[in-house]
Amino acid sequence: MLIRTTSQQSQDGELNRFRFRIAFAAGTVVLAFAIVVGRFVFLQIFQHEYYTTRAEDNRISLVPIPPNRGVITDRNGVVLARNYSAFTLELTPSKIESLDQTIESLGELIEILPKDKRRFRKLLEESKSFESLPIRTRLSDEEVARFAANRYRFPGVEVKARLFRQYPLGPIASHAIGYINRINKADLEAIEEKEQGANYKGTEHIGKTGLEKSYEFHLHGETGYEKVEIDAGGRAVRNLSRTAPVPGNNLTLTLDTKLQEMAEKAFGDRRGALVAIEPSTGGILALVSTPTFDPNLFVDGIRSEDWEQLNNSPDRPMVNRALNGAYPPGSTFKPFMALAALELGKRTPAQAISDPGYFTFGGHTFRDDKKGGHGMVDMYKSIVHSCDTYYYMLANDMGIENIARFMGPLGLGSRTGIDIEGESEGVLPSPEWKKRRFKRAEQQKWFAGETISIGIGQGYNAYTPIQLAQATAAVANNGVIFRPHLVKHITNSKTGEKTLIEPEPLRTLPWKPQNIETIKKAMVGVNKEGTGARAFAGAEYVSGGKTGTAQVFSLKGADYKGHKLKQELRDHALFIAFAPADQPKIALAVLVENGGFGAQSAAPIARMVMDYYLLGKQPKGPAKEDEAAIEDEE
Repeated sequence: MLIRTTSQQSQDGELNRFRFRIAFAAGTVVLAFAIVVGRFVFLQIFQHEYYTTRAEDNRISLVPIPPNRGVITDRNGVVLARNYSAFTLELTPSKIESLDQTIESLGELIEILPKDKRRFRKLLEESKSFESLPIRTRLSDEEVARFAANRYRFPGVEVKARLFRQYPLGPIASHAIGYINRINKADLEAIEEKEQGANYKGTEHIGKTGLEKSYEFHLHGETGYEKVEIDAGGRAVRNLSRTAPVPGNNLTLTLDTKLQEMAEKAFGDRRGALVAIEPSTGGILALVSTPTFDPNLFVDGIRSEDWEQLNNSPDRPMVNRALNGAYPPGSTFKPFMALAALELGKRTPAQAISDPGYFTFGGHTFRDDKKGGHGMVDMYKSIVHSCDTYYYMLANDMGIENIARFMGPLGLGSRTGIDIEGESEGVLPSPEWKKRRFKRAEQQKWFAGETISIGIGQGYNAYTPIQLAQATAAVANNGVIFRPHLVKHITNSKTGEKTLIEPEPLRTLPWKPQNIETIKKAMVGVNKEGTGARAFAGAEYVSGGKTGTAQVFSLKGADYKGHKLKQELRDHALFIAFAPADQPKIALAVLVENGGFGAQSAAPIARMVMDYYLLGKQPKGPAKEDEAAIEDEE
């Protein structure tokens, strides 16, 4: 019988434990290998497409190519906004060892201002390291030659040609055209809201005002892309493919640049606005706001000193007076009041009043400008000689509700809808408006005496020049009101197809033809024998018009002596007109801030504009104020 010793049993236990360890280790290795193989199979078979895509994304990057911005021309093909090529000094950060040192060295060759460095740093934060970024734009030929001679010293630096926006006519029509400037945070939010984020990759500028802003997404175009292969360090290796950008669409305007230029010159150094409309279409022929500004200053970032000069000027050149300035219409309101009286049955053309030179209401005397009055005044005479007393009495008879209801459809006190953003509403006074306007109950009540001043275009009345021009065009066009617009058609840059901006009739006012003719006849009389006669003496066409003067401050019964007042306290001068009287081709409104009488300052400007548009007459200089003009109106 074999007996195992204790020593042998111990050896067997050790052997079994060893075998277990070997088996466990082998199992662990097999399991780990199985996991690796399983993971390999999962990645290679089931996740192959996903990781192939990610690897391609890491290897390939899309570099945006901004499109050329669309061109803006006037109705005759005169270029108002275009692009031009200029040289820029550009750096590719991934190819440069020390950016700061390189920039300092470049500064010894080419002037690089602190603002250039700040702009470059901002672009650097928003871009990829392999993209070429501009640090100086619009290099002169001398600067290009200087860098070319030292090119070998600056790896990763090169001179490239880029497109820049330019406004060839400078300040002319700048409030209508607007300008572009660098994209800011608010612009980015607006772009994302319109779901245009991808299309603006690589774009640095955007329309800020005027048509450049209103038609931004037409003018911008479609961004192109380059596929670039990059290495592990983020450096570009080669270009793989290119999708060309699509240029923006071109705008053709209703604006007549020669008329616009002449109208701006007619103002001279005076502040004011002019809007000229084609009554049968609503097309804007001229949109003037003076003083104006040069939009080229803004394209690449305006200098602080230029901005200070524009922003702090007492003449406020950045304000678009034609669309944003709200002024009392003065006596230019009277033809519309007379038409309302006819339509509402409050007056007949032959009905006359006796004018003693004043009207008393509620213990207050409202005076006519002509001492002693105009005698017997019918509707024709009330417009031709601008009799205040007639309209004091008319306003009292009509009441504020009737006045507001009639003037509202004319477009007074509401935005016209012109294709430029930022238009003001103005003020069409009414009891409802006063309740909205004031907070305290005692201020909200409408007093009957307030209606009297409304009748002569004073009081709470406040309208923009474009509203007055639209209302005048409505009378000229027999009650058919068109939406004012500046763009005539849009040309697709890809296909060449033109999309016409169809004239948009907003409404046809149900005026009786005989009533319209009564008002037109009286307005023709203004320029033949009334307050506009001196300005239109010898005209080779028949026109209708109405002068107006808007008080800047209350005279409190005293006589107006404009020449003795500071300029900023003088009355505003206004004039509305249309011509030819039988088939109007142009209707306009003119405002001269602190210009005194309408016949003295505004009417001569209107005459020059109409002479040029209808007859082609070229003026020799600014319209001269008619110092001898004496108005018996405001």
